Amino acid sequence: MEEIIRLDNLSFCYPDGQAALNDISITIHQGESVAIIGANGAGKSTLLLHLNGILRSNGRVKVLGRTVEDKNLRWIRSRVGLVFQNPDDQLFSPTVFDDVAFAPINMGYCEDEVRQCVTTALERVGMAGYQSRSPHHLSVGEKKRVAIATVLSMSLQILVIDEPTSNLDPASKWSLIELLKGLPITKVIATHDLELAQALCRRVIVLDGGYIVADDAADRILDNKRLLAAHGLAPAEVA
Repeated sequence: MEEIIRLDNLSFCYPDGQAALNDISITIHQGESVAIIGANGAGKSTLLLHLNGILRSNGRVKVLGRTVEDKNLRWIRSRVGLVFQNPDDQLFSPTVFDDVAFAPINMGYCEDEVRQCVTTALERVGMAGYQSRSPHHLSVGEKKRVAIATVLSMSLQILVIDEPTSNLDPASKWSLIELLKGLPITKVIATHDLELAQALCRRVIVLDGGYIVADDAADRILDNKRLLAAHGLAPAEVA
């Protein structure tokens, strides 16, 4: 399989001196669905923000063969769709149409192309007919679908999504999992929802304290209760 994401020796500290990532090296291939799991504060979101250059540091990040640097950012961001944990951080326009149209407009698409991109993206997430609705009046599950549509409106090759099932009721959660399962693109998913990881991903990477502590097949990681407990992802085992 073709290499699509490569991180080499990536470390990152926030301005207050907090070390968030420590010597991270990961290779992801085209078509993979990879779950990055870890307790709150493990470094999952920080890692995702490096994949389209929102954060940058001293390690090397390559996406689709191009280094994440200023001259490549526009191209990379048209192909790497980042969906935030809180959809309200992604939806800022008065209508659903305007939010989903934002990226293609900024990529220079003509009016007809923009409309087609919006229509197609909303259909893919089960939100056809919502173009004129206010995103702020939607349910959390509907907002998350629209947030995904905002990146599907581009020439997307990689979906990077942070805690997609947070704050969803069970029915909405499993509906969203089925939606994600049906998207035939490379997916990198940060989560501590182990059911989502099991349902969507064949590979799981465990982060703790900014370090990779495991990287293996999903079944091997998720069946290892001792490993999960040691890194805050399962109840501590009873001695």
